[in-house]
Amino acid sequence: MSSLGSVGIVGTGRMGASIARRLHEVGYRVVALYDVNRESAARVASETGGEVTASPARVTELAGVVLTVVTDDAAMYEIFASDGDSLLVNAKGKVFVNCATISPKVHVDVERLAQERGADSLEACMASSIPQARDGTLYLMVGGRAEVFERMKPMLERMSSSLKYIGKAGTAAQVKALVNMVMNVNTAGLAEGLGLGDALGLDLDMLREVFSQTGANSRVLETDGADMQHREHDVYFSAAHAAKDSGIALALAEQTGLELPLARATYEQFERMKELGLGELDKSGISELTFKSRHGGKTAARA
Repeated sequence: MSSLGSVGIVGTGRMGASIARRLHEVGYRVVALYDVNRESAARVASETGGEVTASPARVTELAGVVLTVVTDDAAMYEIFASDGDSLLVNAKGKVFVNCATISPKVHVDVERLAQERGADSLEACMASSIPQARDGTLYLMVGGRAEVFERMKPMLERMSSSLKYIGKAGTAAQVKALVNMVMNVNTAGLAEGLGLGDALGLDLDMLREVFSQTGANSRVLETDGADMQHREHDVYFSAAHAAKDSGIALALAEQTGLELPLARATYEQFERMKELGLGELDKSGISELTFKSRHGGKTAARA
């Protein structure tokens, strides 16, 4: 297998760990893992093999391809710093595949920084969750140079069931921001519909079934409806991440001079969850703000 078959993973949280396990399972050599939480990286390494590194630079030294799944813009700029301990140290000939949901401008900056060091980068934005990352059935939206996408396509195909090349650096991140913005608005709307139904004394099993057969249907109804009803908020996509992603979309809207009142109201709801200490619940936990009996999170949610 070529050097592109040796993989490093930076960020071994729920998604990064699932991707590492998937790539190991389908025959890629996971040679390096790095996370600020060293125990997290060690747990993944116990299943996939590979060195638990003390620095990002060591990941680049060992791997031909480095996949990053970090929390936010600041974390990306830190691991791609122009000097000091950075993935860019001795990066010539390496490929960075960046999977986190971050601002489009960061992907543009990372591509430029990588190219200055003789390396390449792609954004591989994920529109799926933990089970899909583990099973290799992600929906991936890819941005960057087309020739780099073609080189990395075999690996990306093993990670996904649907693979969409969007265009130049930053464009896939724009699309992902819009996907999550609409998803979050739908989530907030569903929570309000179920919350009002509950306040009216309606049977929520019946209400969800009616929603599914009418214009109230949505993908979110399928994934989150029962969880909202039963207060089962095991995290697949946290409220804190929802707030971050809605914020990215609002920043893009501001850049274009658009006002998006629904997206802003949704963002404020997820921010309120964080204020109430509910930010690490799944996004379905927004129902804690909309069910009268729960009264804005004052009744403890089951996490």
